[in-house]
Amino acid sequence: MKIKIICTLGPSSFKENVIKKFKALGVDLYRINMSHTSLNILEKKIKFLKNLRIKNICIDTEGAQVRSKCEAKTFLKKGTLIKISNNKKSKYKTILSFYPKFDFNLLKKNTKINIGFNNLSLKIVKIMNTELLKAEVISEGILETNKGVHFSNYVNLPYLTEKDKKAILIAKKNSIKYFALSFANFSEDVSKLRDFIGERSFLISKIETKNGVLNLNSIQKKSNAILIDRGDLSRYVKYEKIPIVQEYIIKQAVKNKKQIFVATNLLESMIDNHSPTRAESHDIHNTLIQG
Repeated sequence: MKIKIICTLGPSSFKENVIKKFKALGVDLYRINMSHTSLNILEKKIKFLKNLRIKNICIDTEGAQVRSKCEAKTFLKKGTLIKISNNKKSKYKTILSFYPKFDFNLLKKNTKINIGFNNLSLKIVKIMNTELLKAEVISEGILETNKGVHFSNYVNLPYLTEKDKKAILIAKKNSIKYFALSFANFSEDVSKLRDFIGERSFLISKIETKNGVLNLNSIQKKSNAILIDRGDLSRYVKYEKIPIVQEYIIKQAVKNKKQIFVATNLLESMIDNHSPTRAESHDIHNTLIQG
């Protein structure tokens, strides 16, 4: 088995000396996350990597996910009532908006909304119109911009954002062959992306929702590789069942001879510490043994 490493490039690692170290360490794929990359600097980043003779560049789409947009970091106390718009440029003055824009009538009263991974939870108390809703804080926490927003009931969103489509065109213009579909829910979405990027491109479908797990077999048939994002998946699958679901997805991928990657929380403690925990070492060992 060939162990491969996908490395996500961020502000601290988009530097020549760091990229050269990654090359020496054998990084296989360099991921540009469109959820945190603006279109006006994408081509510049691609050319920077190509000048360092990096060929395996992967454009990771925003995909079918809602994100928070706000002007400032704010602590929201339990019981606080807030209004939420569906567009940062909405005519309604609110402290929070959702991106990309979608019809709020797709939601229901009492729908639970989780924002980020720091316990902030809201409950919809009223759908005011297609562009505005009122929610109550049921679990207090810090509101920040560009955090994943998860709803307790399914919201049908386009498989790509408009930003994704523009990013893919920029990538194709620069001969990029690797693409990742975030929040792959249905095989039809994979087929649409395949038509867009071309048959010769390498397509990674990311399993990070309940629908992604339920439709795994049809999704992987149309993908070159599968990636399990355990962070977002934990919003749809109970924490204690994540190891079981991970093992199931890996077994299916290995059985169907698809490359399989696992992401999120593998070395979380090393954000603050120089060494991983024994549990993290055990997690990585088991993940690699699974295939």
